[in-house]
Amino acid sequence: MSERTEGGRHRPRKRFGQHFLVDRGVVRRIVSLVDPQAGEVVLEIGPGRGALTDSLAEALPRLLAVEIDRDLAAALRSRLGEPNLRLIEADILQLDMGDILREEGGESLLLVGNLPYNITAPLLFRMLEEAGKISRAILMVQREVARRLVARSDSKEYGLITVLLAMHAEVEVRLEVGRRSFRPAPRVDSSVIEVRFSAACRRPVRDEALFGRLVRTAFGQRRKMLRNSLLGLTASGKREELEGLAERAEVELTRRPESLSLEEFARLADELALMERDCQ
Repeated sequence: MSERTEGGRHRPRKRFGQHFLVDRGVVRRIVSLVDPQAGEVVLEIGPGRGALTDSLAEALPRLLAVEIDRDLAAALRSRLGEPNLRLIEADILQLDMGDILREEGGESLLLVGNLPYNITAPLLFRMLEEAGKISRAILMVQREVARRLVARSDSKEYGLITVLLAMHAEVEVRLEVGRRSFRPAPRVDSSVIEVRFSAACRRPVRDEALFGRLVRTAFGQRRKMLRNSLLGLTASGKREELEGLAERAEVELTRRPESLSLEEFARLADELALMERDCQ
């Protein structure tokens, strides 16, 4: 038995965070959630041993799959002969999603996958960067992450990614999955979430980059009141300037970031953008 196999099968690699889904009931329920609409290109992230891939390829007229592990990619190529399956050996975090859409002649991507835990956060931020190219995502993530993504303000789970994702998408937990549904079993339970991107979800702001900087700054010092954490964002660095900005945005500076709604962050960002414009 080589170091890459266990009993003739691929040995899970810790550096890729591999936990393979083996529960067929969970697979069926995930596949039922995919249901692509016209113009959507289905892209599976990390097919692994092909538990989802087999069922998706049977159910869909066309499927793309991206696998970073070259041994798993080779095994999938030799085992799966479906003409409607295109397997790409690449890192999803480096993949050009625009190129994929052009090559496939699609309008938007529908992402699906049992995500390795170590790429969940980077992938979510990448999805935000590519929000205009993604219509939906059906993703298996750690239950703790799922709760963070659907958290309400004034809760301990509410944070940076909650607010940033809410700017572009609606997130819903669709299925709870126990750790025994995987081999090897992880130490945590999982959830399947559905992320829906649309123009209707997006809250327009004057300067989206500035909005992101504001939210990152606030949550970077989440134990501090806003009057302390946001002071460095003003042009002069004077407290009076920040107080005037917050008054116009109708946000109390004695609050902490986890108590602010998306709308309140947006109002603060818009007032900050107006202030920067006036200073130019």
